[in-house]
Amino acid sequence: MGQLTASGRDTAYVWVGRDAGGQPDPAAVLLRRAGTVLLDRAETELVLTHGPGGRPVVRVDEHTTRSVELAVSVSRTAGLVVVAARRAGAVGVDVERIRPLPALALARRWFPPAESAWLADRPEAGRAVDFLRLWTAKEAVGKALGLGLRDGGLRREMPPPGLPLRPVPGGEILRVGHPELGGGLVLAVAVHATAHVEVEVVQRAGHGVAAERSASVERTSLPVVVRGNWSSRCSTRGRL
Repeated sequence: MGQLTASGRDTAYVWVGRDAGGQPDPAAVLLRRAGTVLLDRAETELVLTHGPGGRPVVRVDEHTTRSVELAVSVSRTAGLVVVAARRAGAVGVDVERIRPLPALALARRWFPPAESAWLADRPEAGRAVDFLRLWTAKEAVGKALGLGLRDGGLRREMPPPGLPLRPVPGGEILRVGHPELGGGLVLAVAVHATAHVEVEVVQRAGHGVAAERSASVERTSLPVVVRGNWSSRCSTRGRL
């Protein structure tokens, strides 16, 4: 059980796996994998629980007065589950499949005017991807805060998408960015940090885990069209 962390280097690690439903829950499998690697403990010593605001936590309960905790975050989209973990502080993750969507209409309804204007100026061919980058950034930041999209999460202004992780405007000490995942996916990772944090994708879909679409209904927080009307299914808390 070797650790991935290097001395003095703050890193958020990402695992990507297949989510076809069933048991054991693939998110729990990846969370335990993260715990064994980053906490250097056996799976039998790990407890999956939730912290303040519903934020998921991997914990090792010691037989003393203290416990060791690993900050983690989970996101799912059709056929995939993504887990992010970080030893140095809070982390949030969100993933979406790239697909056609009314990017400008959604942005004008849900995002602050500056972001809607930025999106309108982007090339039309890549507008859906740019919208998803902003959306996943908001989700990841909300999870790092333990709030999800509550308390005006969709109105939180995000920095321009990309890497390295960039400071989020406002009073919170947060950084967010978009590691390249490929496979028609948009990935966002957010951290609570004042300085640079690296991101490393430890396991990509296809590294022993197939990136296949599930026959189950896609789980996403994006607004969906229901009989011609917008219906928001905004997630409000990180959950396993």
